[in-house]
Amino acid sequence: MGAADVEAVWRIESARIVAALTRFTGDFGLAEDAAQEAVAEALVSWAVTPPADPAGWLMTTARRRAIDAIRRRAALKDRYALLAADEEAAPEDADPDRIDDDVLALMFVSCHPVLSRESRVALTLRVVGGLTSEEIARAFLVPVPTVQARITRGKKTIAAAGVPFELPPAAERRERLGGVLSVLYVIFTEGSTATSGDRLVRPEVAYEAIRLARTLAALLPDEPEVHGLLALCELTAARFPARTGPDGEPVLLEDQDRRRWDVSAIRRGLDALAKASARGLGPYGLQAAIAATHAAAPSVEETDWDRIVVLYEALGRVAPSPVVELNRAVAVAMASGPEPALAMVDELVATDRLPGSHLVPTVRGELLARLGRHQEARAELELAARLCANQRERSVLLRKAAALG
Repeated sequence: MGAADVEAVWRIESARIVAALTRFTGDFGLAEDAAQEAVAEALVSWAVTPPADPAGWLMTTARRRAIDAIRRRAALKDRYALLAADEEAAPEDADPDRIDDDVLALMFVSCHPVLSRESRVALTLRVVGGLTSEEIARAFLVPVPTVQARITRGKKTIAAAGVPFELPPAAERRERLGGVLSVLYVIFTEGSTATSGDRLVRPEVAYEAIRLARTLAALLPDEPEVHGLLALCELTAARFPARTGPDGEPVLLEDQDRRRWDVSAIRRGLDALAKASARGLGPYGLQAAIAATHAAAPSVEETDWDRIVVLYEALGRVAPSPVVELNRAVAVAMASGPEPALAMVDELVATDRLPGSHLVPTVRGELLARLGRHQEARAELELAARLCANQRERSVLLRKAAALG
């Protein structure tokens, strides 16, 4: 078995292994380090003697590495004695019945509010998603040492804060769940439209977020917003095949070949949306409903823009933000024309609610162009291009500006 086989097993089993080890040892950082050591050992060992049960091999080896580390900690001799008694247990004994709860607890730990957003994202991708530091760095276009520092800092912060490896009490779980969902949303959003770099879409990042969202939905089947986030991700990802051309250039929504949209992903998204709707739609569910409206339309012109405006109004009431207001303005422009939409955008400019963002001048430039105010529109689109860090988006903005003469 080669490195690709080890990586495949690790990607699937990492969350279960780290979760089980964390519960056994009571030390989140130790568990993750021991699991990584087991992977390093597998890269050498499996090439010579492939194991009959790769997942069990990783669990047992990681368990032994954890025991070795605990043996070196004099203050934890009692805990070592407890673990060492089970050292020769069969691999299936190392995978406890409460494994689903363990994975869920792992998600809550890696997304704990004591951590910065950057550390939450890095830890979630590392210990729940099984990505390497190199993969995370590549996804977010930051140096590998930066990712490693975030992971190390996150584990130290969790240890210093004495964060227990357990599900939060029921009274706190819903509040804490919002943090878990927001981390998955950040990961998906970065994959859907990269903040910077020379690629518009990073599908490998987005699909990792979807995989984690599916896991969370299976573990928390009665939480509507979990299904709402999953629906949003599935319905948005359904457009990926049509969002870029052969050379990676962006294809705008009005120019996309909707026959290339992923029908299976749309079906999965609608199923998740139906589950989210059972108890009323929250912020993610409302965004999914907007995405579903796009998915049902045969073209931009035939889209039910009035419905989208109403959904954005509802979203603005439950989760107000300047981005929601900007998106509502775009929908209003499609439903009622550019003039009322421009007034909404000008209000955002006057209150400086999205400083430094390329999104406001992008939308404002589009609206001015539709109103025939080409000189002003060109200036806005050129400003948007200067503020945009994604090279693909920037090229589209500059092309639109140039077309205005």
